[in-house]
Amino acid sequence: MSNPVDTDPSSSGEPVNEVSERKAAIRKQAHENRRAQADKDAVSVSIVDRFMKLPEYAAAQTVMFYVDVRDEARTRHALPEALTTGKRIVVPYCVDGELELFWLESMDELELGMYRILEPKAELRTVASKKLQPEDLDLIMVPGVAFDRQGGRTGHGKGYYDKLLEHAKPQTPLVALAFECQLFDEIPMDSHDIYMDKVVTESAVYDGRGRN
Repeated sequence: MSNPVDTDPSSSGEPVNEVSERKAAIRKQAHENRRAQADKDAVSVSIVDRFMKLPEYAAAQTVMFYVDVRDEARTRHALPEALTTGKRIVVPYCVDGELELFWLESMDELELGMYRILEPKAELRTVASKKLQPEDLDLIMVPGVAFDRQGGRTGHGKGYYDKLLEHAKPQTPLVALAFECQLFDEIPMDSHDIYMDKVVTESAVYDGRGRN
């Protein structure tokens, strides 16, 4: 007699292994699509420009930017301009599998760390005034591997951003940045997965389901 298949408590009701397999296949295709994306710098400029023209950005006082790695939509080019807007700009960095938040006041506070990832200098991370919490954020820019137009998202599967977003204020908009080639018809979502409020690409701003 075979063992019963575990079912996933998501809205889809799909078995856990099927959801995981679908996510893995989507991630693989999204990575391939992203690597093949032409003119990443120019397309990224268009995407981040859309983000910085959102009413949510205009209204926010404390904004988290992710700092791009590998083939993600690139953001670091926009940080110098963002620092001149009078907003409090925050960047995340990883410590022991958790994302910490750093108040960025100058590009000189960043350096290339492991894997050539741009992150806060080690000597500044212990400065109390530089450390922020997810509850301090008025707008969160979210990276990811693949998305759908309803705000469904999948990352690398390690849950770094899921842990961060769980502690954000309910009213804080979650806005994902992506190339159009990272969009799929539907991302299979588990019960703990979080929908984005918006997904911004080089072509459009898609309104997602969000958390509410």
